[in-house]
Amino acid sequence: MEKLLLSNGVEMPLLGYGVFLVEPHECCECVTNALNAGYRLIDTAQAYGNEQGVGDAVRKSGIPRQDIFITTKVWISNYGEQKTAQSIDESLRRLQTDYIDLLLLHQAYNDVFAAWRAMEKAYRAGKVRAIGVSNFQLGRFFDFAHYVDIKPMVNQLQCNTTMQQRGIESMLGEFDCRMMAWAPLGQGGDDVLANPLLKKIGEKYDKTPAQVALRWLTQRNIVAIPKSSNVERMKQNINIFDFSLSDDDMLQIATLNQMDVGNRQYSDPAFLKYLVGRFG
Repeated sequence: MEKLLLSNGVEMPLLGYGVFLVEPHECCECVTNALNAGYRLIDTAQAYGNEQGVGDAVRKSGIPRQDIFITTKVWISNYGEQKTAQSIDESLRRLQTDYIDLLLLHQAYNDVFAAWRAMEKAYRAGKVRAIGVSNFQLGRFFDFAHYVDIKPMVNQLQCNTTMQQRGIESMLGEFDCRMMAWAPLGQGGDDVLANPLLKKIGEKYDKTPAQVALRWLTQRNIVAIPKSSNVERMKQNINIFDFSLSDDDMLQIATLNQMDVGNRQYSDPAFLKYLVGRFG
């Protein structure tokens, strides 16, 4: 497994397993299957309601804790210095671990600065090995990163071959912040998995369009967290480090960019109301 070096020296796997929309009662089995397939990065969140299942799977796996990289995220309703601190302790309890490898602010709303202060304290106390943000787009990311003491080490964004997040790359570079891609396969949509170019390139390497799409991200040094409940697909998704895309392949795939920042309307109050209403 190839790894990425974060700004504080922590090593992070370039490919992981995401559990968004994995039902709590199914999460332990899915994560167990992912760990058995070779995944060592597991991405969850307070809002997903399945941290307990992740913790159960890690505990039962027999794999040394230091060999598994756990990411979770603080939800909007838990922002505020005291509330965030309490929620971090609750996440630790559900995950059944003494530390979280990467902790992110899940959304760029509510009192993000107070929440970040609590995360900085958790980081300094050794409860968290690295801290970052999620869904902080260009202007919001700069405003936030410019003013906080400890700079975000990761920004998790919607990113795949049709939503390439090129516009924020230089700003992330200014703050030595790495990108992590959610929905790296377009959440299963035909725009990625059935793309003729990805299929054509994959045929050269005896790889699927999904494997090409994931390799394209990791060769950009972007961490990808595909989700699947199908064991064979889990194995396919992680089997991407035995080939490399050529420079020409990378350039061709770059032409597939359709909506650089993704299709979530983070400036739309109606979308924010949906987020708060859906996840509390």
